[in-house]
Amino acid sequence: MIPTLLGELIEGLPDAIWIVAPSDLCILAVNAAAEQLLGMPRDALIGQAVTNLTPAPEDLYFWDDVATGHAQGIGSETRVLRGDGSSLQVERRVSPLRLDGGQQIYVVNLRDLTPLRQVEDRLELVLAEMQATLESTVDGILACSLAGVVTVCNRRFAELWDLPPTLRIAHNDQALYAHMAQAVVHTAAYRRRMEHITTTPLYQGTDTLMLHNGRILERVTRPQISQGRAIGRVYSFRDITERVESEAQLQLAGKVFESSLDAIFIADAQHHVVAVNPGCERLSRSPEQRLLGQMTPDLFKDVDGTPLFSRVQLGWQREGHWDGEALHQRGDGSSCVVHLSWVALRDGQGQVTQSIGFFKDLTEKKASHERIEQLAYSDVLTGLPNRLMLSQRVDFALRLADRDGGEFAILFIDLDRFKNINDSLGHLFGDRVLVEVGQRLLGCLRQVDTLCRLGGDEFVMYVHQADAEGAKMVAQRVLQSLEQPFHLDDVDFSVGCSIGVAMFPADGRTLDDMIKSADTAMNRVKERGRGNFRFYQPQMNVALLSRMKMEHRMRQAMEGGRFRLYYQPQVCLNTGVVLGVEALIRWFDVELGSVPPANFIPLAEESGYIVTIGAWVLNEAVRQAAVWQGQGYARTVSVNVSSLQFQQADFVDRVASALQNSGLDPASLELELTESILVQDADEALTRLQALAALGVVLSIDDFGTGYSSLAYLKKFPISKLKIDRSFIRGLPADESDQAIVSAIIQMGRALKLTVIAEGVETTAQRDLLQRMHCDQYQGFLCSPGVPSEDLENVIGLAMGRYAEPS
Repeated sequence: MIPTLLGELIEGLPDAIWIVAPSDLCILAVNAAAEQLLGMPRDALIGQAVTNLTPAPEDLYFWDDVATGHAQGIGSETRVLRGDGSSLQVERRVSPLRLDGGQQIYVVNLRDLTPLRQVEDRLELVLAEMQATLESTVDGILACSLAGVVTVCNRRFAELWDLPPTLRIAHNDQALYAHMAQAVVHTAAYRRRMEHITTTPLYQGTDTLMLHNGRILERVTRPQISQGRAIGRVYSFRDITERVESEAQLQLAGKVFESSLDAIFIADAQHHVVAVNPGCERLSRSPEQRLLGQMTPDLFKDVDGTPLFSRVQLGWQREGHWDGEALHQRGDGSSCVVHLSWVALRDGQGQVTQSIGFFKDLTEKKASHERIEQLAYSDVLTGLPNRLMLSQRVDFALRLADRDGGEFAILFIDLDRFKNINDSLGHLFGDRVLVEVGQRLLGCLRQVDTLCRLGGDEFVMYVHQADAEGAKMVAQRVLQSLEQPFHLDDVDFSVGCSIGVAMFPADGRTLDDMIKSADTAMNRVKERGRGNFRFYQPQMNVALLSRMKMEHRMRQAMEGGRFRLYYQPQVCLNTGVVLGVEALIRWFDVELGSVPPANFIPLAEESGYIVTIGAWVLNEAVRQAAVWQGQGYARTVSVNVSSLQFQQADFVDRVASALQNSGLDPASLELELTESILVQDADEALTRLQALAALGVVLSIDDFGTGYSSLAYLKKFPISKLKIDRSFIRGLPADESDQAIVSAIIQMGRALKLTVIAEGVETTAQRDLLQRMHCDQYQGFLCSPGVPSEDLENVIGLAMGRYAEPS
């Protein structure tokens, strides 16, 4: 039979859980999550052999490994059969568990891996599409930053430039550029041209390169424009060797004309079409008969829809050709963006006798560029602008504001308790909620404003040309919008948020500064109850700066040896004998004076520096205890252990090392643990506590009754001592509730054969009541506060003398 407590425990877990009998591998119990995962009712699952639900051959070996007990827990990925005959890829972990009475069971945890695989597949598809787009072009492509750092090149580029294998594999930009310069016949002219291109970010144009290998390449240089500014450049190279030779030798013109992949037309002096190639027919979606005789100026417009031919003629006058993007009017009434190269042929008197146009469809290239832009500047989940796009828009707004003296607002929005949705309904459901939240937030803004998702459940709004009143109105609209109920998959729920508001220029002159200010204001909303908005105020940073200063001086104190340990006696209530002492850290700062532990210990825990402080306290207390041991005093020293310190992988090794280096009897060291340590990860905590108990140290629970008090861990863990928190002692003997609580703790401790000590005892009335309740020990100001080690013997003598006096 499965204990009721265990059944209730697994029922509340979000993952699918099986309880399996080791003898026949049959399922003894499941939770609701397992029913949902497998699509089978509980009755159909209980009694089934797990090998029926995971029938792969390798699963038999897996259960053999579980049976042999290779590890406390063993995991793998496998497929499980569902009730409808389908299967699911899951992550499985089996943990042996021994129940009261010696019965052993396996706890099997199953987690659906389908959502993870779907995300991986989608990412792989996006990357494959981008790679296929780049490699499918007939041109050699080389893209680089404005500084010349190569970002991408395709195989066609390597073929055209005869790149050696070493340059194809190694990422060496300087070597690549040097190879290209050496491959060109006119190296000096090529270098001058490259210098002009690299110093002109917005340069775009076409030129021709003759290589030593006999190829003639047409190079098209284009700037990469994003949000109105150049961020890099793209070179495309096309092998025009045959085209140039054909132009030089008219007898080959027909062959080149017919076989060219580009659409080509020839026009007479009056600009009537007199010849077209098959590529022109295909791209224009018109047969040759329909194209012949048409006016070429009617075939093309500027990309903005205005007439183009006057610009073409100007290019003929200046350079003999025109090159650029144009809008081509096709025979079926549609249009497409093309790259057009239009060359004028002149007679001896300089009059245009013919013109030849080469053009190619840029539709796919434009679409690819738009897809790349979208990936670079958008949040993958919601499609909203990301931090990069927000930064560019705000940079533009900052320039305008500096010039015109305008203002705008930044709102930092953080969803309240969104983790509860992910934990209870799953991350996929949470992602859908984020998409819905994004749409609602967009509805609160104008087209000139920008909504950005920073990541997780954090959003940032840029409100264009908004004053404080305008920002307030937007914040109120956001709160009202998110207050409306959400409904997804027949689930009704609410999503609240906390909003911090920063105004330009008062709260920052850069985007980073304004987001930081808005974030600070948002955190103040969180501290005061959530679900509201607040404007940033400079004094909000006072507390933060104070904490930063405190943390800095705390680290300096450790390095400068300004921490000391004081020791407070722990007294037997029956005899008055001092049985041990508790090590208490004290900090004496030159500037701050005596800093109470309540002021710096929480900060140390938050920053993680508590691990360093805890290690110093442990080593110093063990060292002092060893000194007393050498002087003949049998005295236990208690050391407080923080949760973060206990979780360190080498904590047990540190304790063992301190004992070995000092020679202290392990039984003279007591580690005081909080209840939260024991419930965070019960299995790992049990393993670590057993290792500490094996060293011979004493383990106690500090502040008992204020946390997750449970008989379960008192029975399961190797605990020897309970310390009653001072909050229950303070009201004695008058407070009946405190009396009842203290009495219950003492009786429970005695029943479990645990030593019970009360802390914070300040009056003889409190001591006498504890003695009548059969409490074992006490500590507190009634005996002595914490004192330096050199004063401890005098304090102990005085305390024992006072204890002997009639109360």
